[in-house]
Amino acid sequence: MYLLANLINSLENSLSERGISESITIRSSNLENFDFQINNLVKLEKSSDIKDIEKSFSKILDDEPIIKNFEFTKNYFINLEINIEIYLSNQENLIENIKVLPKKNIILDYGGPNIGKPLHVGHLRSLNIGRSLYNMNKIAGHNVSNDIHLGDWGMPIAQIICYINENKIDLEGIKIEDLEEIYPKASKLYHQDENFKSTAQNINKELNENKDDLIKNWKFLKEISVKAIKQTLSLLDHNFDLWMGESDVNYLIPKMIADLKDNEKISLDNGAYISNLDSEPKILITKSDGSYLYLTTDLATVLNRKKENDVDKTLYIVDKRQKLHFEQLFDSIKYFEFGEEEYTHVEFGTLNDLNGNPFKTRDGDTKKLTDLFEETLSKIQNINKDLDEETNKLLTNTVLTFSDLITNRKTDYKFDLDKFTNINGKTGIYIQYAFVRAKKLIQDSNIDVANTDVVFSDLDETDHLLLRSFLKFEYYFNQALNNNEPHHLADYLYELSNLFNSMYQNESILENKNEIKKFNKLKITNYFLNYSKLLMESLGIRPVEKM
Repeated sequence: MYLLANLINSLENSLSERGISESITIRSSNLENFDFQINNLVKLEKSSDIKDIEKSFSKILDDEPIIKNFEFTKNYFINLEINIEIYLSNQENLIENIKVLPKKNIILDYGGPNIGKPLHVGHLRSLNIGRSLYNMNKIAGHNVSNDIHLGDWGMPIAQIICYINENKIDLEGIKIEDLEEIYPKASKLYHQDENFKSTAQNINKELNENKDDLIKNWKFLKEISVKAIKQTLSLLDHNFDLWMGESDVNYLIPKMIADLKDNEKISLDNGAYISNLDSEPKILITKSDGSYLYLTTDLATVLNRKKENDVDKTLYIVDKRQKLHFEQLFDSIKYFEFGEEEYTHVEFGTLNDLNGNPFKTRDGDTKKLTDLFEETLSKIQNINKDLDEETNKLLTNTVLTFSDLITNRKTDYKFDLDKFTNINGKTGIYIQYAFVRAKKLIQDSNIDVANTDVVFSDLDETDHLLLRSFLKFEYYFNQALNNNEPHHLADYLYELSNLFNSMYQNESILENKNEIKKFNKLKITNYFLNYSKLLMESLGIRPVEKM
């Protein structure tokens, strides 16, 4: 935490002088009179130096201006109360306070749509979590790129082209709706018809050999698919820096396989290449027919990114069912000596219907993201009949984003549209309403709150509660950033919104005859707006202007 960094360093140095290597961790506290807690000394309770350590820590805490009060419990928990005045005096530039050093070059790999298939509800969590982590890392000062990692090569493409050829479909006349119907039919035929399967495999082979007419067909199919994907992403307020696909690394794979073979990292086994890493199950690198797996293209992508970018860290935001795949990928990267960079699988649970089952249409198909958006928009429009279309669309995306991110990413959740659009619930609608209220309050006051200061001697209980809640911002931001868990920020944003609404509803602020109390509440409201705006940005939510 930025404002407590010097304190942490001093405490760690005190331990280091006694030959103790310990990283001091400051945690949020739920105690009424304290803001944070340090638990590190609990494990040192039986140390012969514990009394000297307590004495040294007490001296350090006494000398730290931002610590207003502290106590050691009998079990050596240290409870801290922060001096709010000093804290707020350092909050004029919130973003600078949470910059992380050293800066890293980070790539976020998420989305992963396939050519010929629409974005569906299964993509929503990857998109929401990915965008939030992208925004958080940007705000923290890192150099960040996001890559949608298109599934635009291999057997599925060959199956589509095979189906089009065998049914003599005019390629130039194909629309995205046609392609979405062709994809499942082609896949079904591939698994049921040996002749179709053989033809598709031959097409796949010729694609890998860059046969001109097939490459031309592939480019056309990719173009109409990417156009449709971009339209859906625009509707949902998502965008990507990189649109790399499996096709972009396909040319690297033969040399990669040859090098691994020469270095005795892989062996041929019944026509398939298997990693020589001692693992269970064995890691398959290519199939017996010579075709590639997701692991093959992911390994080639790692090499390509190293060649194209100076990458320090890669986050793969993919659902938890792919856990084994990423364990094998990361083990392979290390064993093949492809790099020492940091690789993390940011796993998440599934989005389900009200019965806890995977989201399907009435026909049993996977629900499209555009359909989920339209259903949510229709609900929002019925609630807010007087609002313009742009505002209702922003609120729709707020619902789709906040209801997702308020849930711990590792757990499944049910999509309950009535619950998620409740203006009085723990919802995105509620936090937008609080923000609009606060903004209008400042505008109606006609007071330059930026140039007023809080008079701490004239605060009531709700003022104190809201001010003290601001102290937790850096803590929750770091929790979310370091653990790749946006729900910490979503929960915190709701907490702030709830406290602000309590302050707002307790009295008519602008009619308060006590000017100091009025200025106090307006200044606190302005702080709330600043924190809320940054939290919304971190989550990927755009504030609305009215409700």
